[in-house]
Parts: sequence; structure tokens; C-alpha cells
Amino acid sequence: MYLRLTDEQKMVQQTIRKFVERELIPLENEVLRNEREGRPSLSNEKLKELQLKAKEAGFWGINTPAEYGGADLGQMMMALVIMEVSKTFVPFQFGGTADNILYYGNDEQKKKYLIPTINGDKKSCFAMTEPGAGSDTRNIKTTAVKDGNEWVINGEKTFITGGNEADFVMVMAITDKEKHARTGREGVTCFIVDRDMGWKSEYIHTMGEWGPAGLVFDNVRVPEENILGEVDNGYQLGLEWIGFARWVVGATAVGASERLLQMAIDYSKERETFGKPIADRQAIQWQIADSAVEIEAAKWLVLNATFTLDNGEDNRHLASMAKLYGANMGNRVIDRVLQIHGGMGYTKELPIERWYREARLWRIYDGTDEIQRLIISRNLLKGNVKLGQYL
Repeated sequence: MYLRLTDEQKMVQQTIRKFVERELIPLENEVLRNEREGRPSLSNEKLKELQLKAKEAGFWGINTPAEYGGADLGQMMMALVIMEVSKTFVPFQFGGTADNILYYGNDEQKKKYLIPTINGDKKSCFAMTEPGAGSDTRNIKTTAVKDGNEWVINGEKTFITGGNEADFVMVMAITDKEKHARTGREGVTCFIVDRDMGWKSEYIHTMGEWGPAGLVFDNVRVPEENILGEVDNGYQLGLEWIGFARWVVGATAVGASERLLQMAIDYSKERETFGKPIADRQAIQWQIADSAVEIEAAKWLVLNATFTLDNGEDNRHLASMAKLYGANMGNRVIDRVLQIHGGMGYTKELPIERWYREARLWRIYDGTDEIQRLIISRNLLKGNVKLGQYL
């Protein structure tokens, strides 16, 4: 067992860190100003410019297979990258990637959807959540009924990330009501649906800067060849998509928390009360110490989940643990950082309040705290996972 990064991993980590410090963090004031004035955080032109700089530095398709022009660095390296990029709230993703389930498409689907998405010519989104079906996917109501060699989709999806910008959606719909009613897992099919086939999106306003969409499907006709995977077996694709996203939340929380804790450390050395820096106060020292310990613990949970995935093992249990602990850790750390900054932390002069609003979402999307606890406890109680089996 070797509990340190390899030289290659260190090199990638340091290069990404420099990119974030040089290209992204200087844009934070611009992003805050745009958001407060109701404009997009960054223009599409600026985002493309940043992606081009990253591509020139060798970071294109970090986790995309080499056969599609990517670097294929693996999930663990991807986690390290996300931790570094999450040290700023500037919305940026390295280009050259596509949703993991798109790789299950046939040759024609890959040509029409996967390759253009990797190249940045198309944007996708994934739609499973509905107004009455969040973590409980048994309550999905969206249906797809076959009519000749087409399927007619009717229903509504909500809280869809990227739904307002997407050119196509991978949507889950019931294709066999009896199967779905019996098991809750069968009878669901994943369809690739272009926007020009007729679905509509509407912006959902939230307390943070995340702008999800509500999607409406009203007799949207989809050709047979747009089925992703197999008819009635789309649920497994949905689980795979969600399973990948869960550890990402933990990695995001680690990166943001490290940046914020450093802000608190720096501020505590400068801010004086009663003739001494507040860094000399035990109340502040303990908040800093607790935060540092929790960040480190969350980091190892995330890296263990991704290491397991890189080794071809089922990481869903560990991904739920990383998501649950990481999301809650992030909320606790940000709350402490705001408290250490006092009134200034509550103002819009500093970005802490923005992170505070954003962090509350981490405990909700891609499976709530309660769902993660249900998954973890169920795995242990049923014997699907043994205590200590991963180390």
C-alpha cells in the first residue's frame, strides 16, 4: 500500500493548480459582478477561450478514452483535478468530455452524439428527476409509447443540470408500466432526444447560482434508433450515471473547503480583538483544527471511491459515503469560515456567502443525505458490503 501521489499525479495536480490560480481565480470578481447584475457568470466566448488554453496545456478530455482523443487519466486523477478546480467558484470544466453513459451508444449514436459532445459542438443533459420522483425513481411518471417505428414521450422532468443549454437530452421514460410497477427498475428506457424534436425547457430559480431546468415533453416523437442501450433496461444506465456523479460532490466539497479554510487562516492572523489576532483565541483554533481534520477525512473517502472504480470494482457504496460525508463536511467548514470572518463573511464583499448558498445544494442533488444513509445502511444490513472490506 502506498498512500502518496505518484510523481505523475503530483505533476498533473500542480499544473492544474497553477492554471486555476493564473486563469480562473482572477476572474472571480467579474463572475460575482455578472451574477449580481443578472448576467451569465461568464460569456461563452470566455469559457471557450479558457478551454482552449487548457487544451494547449494538454488538458483535453482528462477522463476520455484515448481512442476518442482524450488523456484517459482515470477516475482518481479526475478527482484530484476536480478538487483543484473547485478551489474557485468560476464555472469551468475542461473540454473533451461526455456523459459516461453516452459511450454505451451504437456506432451511429456515437457519431451523431458522442463525438460532437467530446468536440464541444453539442451539449447534453441527463433527465431522470421529476416533480414527484427525486431519489425515489419508482415514482417516475414520464412515459414513452411506441407508435410504428417511433416512440411518443409525454411527461415532465425537473432540476435538470444543463437543461437550458443542452442540444439533446438523455431522458428516462416508462416503456412497460406493468414491469415498472412490479419492480420499480424494469420497464424503463433511456432515449436520446434532440431539442428540435420538440421538448421545452424552463429556467428554475434557486437560492444559489445553480440554474437547473424544468423539461416538458408533450407528444415528443422520437425515432426507434434513438434508444440508448436496450428497451426496458435503461434504469441501469441511470444508476451508472448517478453513481459516477456522487463522488464528484465529495471532491467538489474538498476543493472548495480547502480554499475557504485557507481564507479563514489568513484572516484570523490579520483580524485583532482586544489587542491580539483572533488566531490566538482557542475558539478560532479549534474551528480551524476541526475543519482541517474533516477535509482530510473527506479527501480520503473520495480517493478511495475513485481508486476502487479505477480497479474495476463496484464503488457505489464508497461513492455514497464520499458524497454523504463530503457534502456535510463542506457545509460545516463553510459555516465555520463565515463565523470566523464575522460580519464581513456575511456581506457580498467577500465570496463566502456565495459559497454558503451553493454548498447547501451538495446535500440534496444526486441523492439526498437521507438516501445516502439508506444506501449505506442497507448494504451493511443485507451483507452486500462487509465492514473493512476495502482496506
